[in-house]
Amino acid sequence: MALHLPDGPVPYPAEVRQRIRAEIQADYRAAAHALNERGIEVVSIQHEYGIWGGESGSFVLDFARQLRRPFVATLHTVMRNPSPLQKSVLAELVDTSAASVVMSRAAATLLTRAYGVNPARVEIVPHGVPNLQLVAPGMAKLRLGLGPEPVILSFGLLGPGKGYESVIEAMPAVIQGFPTARYVVLGATHPDLLRSEGEAYRQRLHERAAALGVADHVHFVDRFVGKVELGVWLEAADVFVTPYPNLDQIVSGTLSYAMGAGKAIVSTPYAYAAEMLADGRGRLVEPGADAALAEAFLELLSDDALRAQFGRLAYRHSRSMLWPEVAGRYRAIFARVTAAATPATVAHRVGAFRG
Repeated sequence: MALHLPDGPVPYPAEVRQRIRAEIQADYRAAAHALNERGIEVVSIQHEYGIWGGESGSFVLDFARQLRRPFVATLHTVMRNPSPLQKSVLAELVDTSAASVVMSRAAATLLTRAYGVNPARVEIVPHGVPNLQLVAPGMAKLRLGLGPEPVILSFGLLGPGKGYESVIEAMPAVIQGFPTARYVVLGATHPDLLRSEGEAYRQRLHERAAALGVADHVHFVDRFVGKVELGVWLEAADVFVTPYPNLDQIVSGTLSYAMGAGKAIVSTPYAYAAEMLADGRGRLVEPGADAALAEAFLELLSDDALRAQFGRLAYRHSRSMLWPEVAGRYRAIFARVTAAATPATVAHRVGAFRG
């Protein structure tokens, strides 16, 4: 079953039996009824405020309230300062789930402190990563048609909340030390941003790079890439950077993937990065500190041993995050939830919605 956004794929793969149109409230109830009739044992709800319909994604509750099967809620965003409605939506979803999953200790702690969730009801399962090899960047650069020049990489949907401006601002200092260095921004513009302003933001980044005299050192790969090509780009990077200005960010798939590739990582100390890059697994720099960011890049590009050390520690830490490991954790949660479910417990949960 797929949550269908306006720009979603058409057609879907054969395994998708039903779609929920994000802004059609009746679809949520219909989807729940369909699952109830199919003998499904447990439902996995992936929660992110920006994808579910209704104000603050409240339509997810229309779906959950109609389910007669236990569900597990995976929370991709836990806001530090939610609006009252955002807080109530998440609190009800967690309270009525058979289990709730977050991807970091910081998220679990925040759920307990800010949302009043019982910590015993929260599972921590890390963000999954592919099983990439720990390799030197040289061969991957050749596969991408790059030369031996140092590569600093970011990837993900392009948008103003990613802090790419800071890296561009740091590039003049980096080029003084490494005249052939380049910063690669890999990924298409976020669909919501495309709808609201087209490619204006990307154009502003181009213009700023030109104004700083580093246009030839900032390279945009403006498209979605498949997992194989993404893996090659990660292998080709000498340094990976997540310069996010929002320090409350509770998870980052891009940072997780970079760790899985054994990259030396520079990041702002948002909640997820501070946790994942602790104990010498990366370098943290305050947001907006362009000079400090440049210094971090120069330090790592100048010191092969330090760069390799960061990469090894990140890679070692990521072994518990491999997709098969994550799948095994979810399998155990689903099995426990299914074994504990009885008609009485499900009826009690449904009654809590009605009460």
